[in-house]
Amino acid sequence: MMQTSVPSSHTLPGLNNLLSRYAEGMMWLARYSERIENLARLLEVTEGFVRGPDGQTGWDSIIQINSDETPFYALHTEATEANVVAFYVTEMANPNSIKSMAHAMRENARAVRPLISTEMWTHLNMFTRWVLELQFSDIRQHSLSSICNRLKQDCQTHYGVTEGTLYRDQAWLFYQLGKQLERSDQITRLIDIRYHTLLPTGEKAGSEIDSTQWASILRSAAAYHAFWRIQPIATTPANVVGFLLKNDGFPRSLAVCLEVFDSTLSVLAGHNSLRRLCGPIQERVAYLRVTLQDQTADDMIIRGLHEYMQWIQTQIAHIQNDIAQAFWPPVALVESSQTQVQQ
Repeated sequence: MMQTSVPSSHTLPGLNNLLSRYAEGMMWLARYSERIENLARLLEVTEGFVRGPDGQTGWDSIIQINSDETPFYALHTEATEANVVAFYVTEMANPNSIKSMAHAMRENARAVRPLISTEMWTHLNMFTRWVLELQFSDIRQHSLSSICNRLKQDCQTHYGVTEGTLYRDQAWLFYQLGKQLERSDQITRLIDIRYHTLLPTGEKAGSEIDSTQWASILRSAAAYHAFWRIQPIATTPANVVGFLLKNDGFPRSLAVCLEVFDSTLSVLAGHNSLRRLCGPIQERVAYLRVTLQDQTADDMIIRGLHEYMQWIQTQIAHIQNDIAQAFWPPVALVESSQTQVQQ
């Protein structure tokens, strides 16, 4: 779900003169930054830890996580290390590559330049320039791991600079919404694909997987250290899935992401007449949180973890669409609404 441009500007009622294109730009700035970091971590962990049932490095799992089978095989014949790394790091023909997303991140930052701090802009400018100049030969020369480490560190620096310098107005709220929505989507995709592709052929969901493979799932979510702090002995499918989905102390768990998203949306709804726009979105998020709270990890696995993860991803897509329709609808829709008000 890529976004590389912003719509023509208009101001929605009650938005305190925050242009819709600014709200959209802030949300996608956060989503792209989060997506680049997640993808860099996936590539690094896959290279070092992920092995499929046949013992080979599971490069194809990255393609499945991102639902990129069609565009990947339109450009490449097989999922080798070189092909997957090029596709996801340097190929501009892939809109989901790190280079393409860095370009989109830069364009969104340029669109919201009046809102973001000088420190944010300076760091984003240097970071995206480095990524856009990156060539596949650079990866070969410096190693995939070192490239991924720099990508992760630069994204984390962006979060730190943003946290410390971005003014806490509606622009900050839309940035937060984008960040938490992207994290929710990524964690469910990771669990869905990695969990099932790592199962030995013929095994059912809930079967034991080699501890090294469980570690790869946790490392892919930046959860390895946090998990072992509270689960030093037992490593079971339910423990790992439960931690990544339901733990209230891990900042990337689905439960925490939805909680922060919900509270941020509540603050946004308190701004003038925005409650009407936020109401339907809040209802969808509340229902999503209830379904997560009302079942254990064992319940999810027994009832069908794959189906539940796909349902959540569908709901996240609906939430993004609901936000777009509420805060930056097509110009024709806005003009029609304004005409009705005048009448």
